[in-house]
Amino acid sequence: MNDRVYNFSAGPSMLADEVIVKLRDDMLSYEGTGMSVMEMSHRSKVYLAIFEDCKARLKRLLGIGEDYEVLFMHGGATGQFSAVPLNLMKTGKADYIITGNFSKKAAEEAAKFGNVSIAYDSSENNHSRIPSSDELKLSADADYVHLCSNNTIFGTEWKTFPDTGSIPLVADMSSDILSRPVNVSDFGLIYAGAQKNMGIAGMAVVIIRKDLAVKDSSRMPVLYNYAVEIKNDSMYNTPSSYSIYVLDEVLKWIESIGGLEEMEKRNRAKAALLYDYLDSQNYYLPHAQKDSRSLMNVTFTTPDKDTDSEFAARAAERGLVNLKGHRLVGGIRASIYNAMPIEGVRKLVDFMDEFAGEKR
Repeated sequence: MNDRVYNFSAGPSMLADEVIVKLRDDMLSYEGTGMSVMEMSHRSKVYLAIFEDCKARLKRLLGIGEDYEVLFMHGGATGQFSAVPLNLMKTGKADYIITGNFSKKAAEEAAKFGNVSIAYDSSENNHSRIPSSDELKLSADADYVHLCSNNTIFGTEWKTFPDTGSIPLVADMSSDILSRPVNVSDFGLIYAGAQKNMGIAGMAVVIIRKDLAVKDSSRMPVLYNYAVEIKNDSMYNTPSSYSIYVLDEVLKWIESIGGLEEMEKRNRAKAALLYDYLDSQNYYLPHAQKDSRSLMNVTFTTPDKDTDSEFAARAAERGLVNLKGHRLVGGIRASIYNAMPIEGVRKLVDFMDEFAGEKR
């Protein structure tokens, strides 16, 4: 593993070395079966044990109650942009809080199926901050309220979530799920693509309060029907079986280090190291406002676009890869998800200081 780089990609992102080693060791023969998990029938006894273990670990780590169901669905988080309104728009109304590109896309998709009210839109400040609760214009008759808990592109994150009362709160947690403890009972539904903190691309995890999966399904696409997925335990058709196996190994790793409390401690230490450096100098300009900064995605710029490109290229030569920012923000984006060790962040800060010193 000596030639491994520090991968700051926003997704698909790096996996912990311990997980990669386990996947490698299991590749040709999982636990003496003579076959890889990717070759197994999803109905086999061996695979069903993996499947059930994965669900149980996720419920244990997140404290998911019996009134919720865990689903493993196709289409990634983007598929849920359609599935959520198809299932939850019971009267055809929903509130969307736009704090970044993916919450905007989710709102645009939901508008195909009903009346979407924009409760807040941070586009005027280029999505550099998260609103306070009193800035939200929530409807009294909405079927649900939707937000994105962490904005991968812009580097902002909800620190506390709005109280929506009896109206279900729906959260896209694709880029910060499992990074810290959350109270699942505060949400009607949580969904997340797997390829950032949960493993590899290929599926979305959906955590849904069971009573919400009751909409008439006569015209609903079957693979987006939560009631059908619950009834069939995510196996109406073949699930993304290898992605589920990888998620199980990631969950084992999180449990082995002390669970989500320890994970949050590590993530806060990594983010503090990088943000403290950014705040100590005047060469790099952070994008997100201080009280809205993400623990997962740190965004900043150098003085100009050419220097941004030079920074990313020279960092890659040091084994610090995928630091180029998204086109909507530009600059640099360091995604420091769960699997990024603090050593990677230290090396990044050292390089940033060296680079800035040369340019001044």
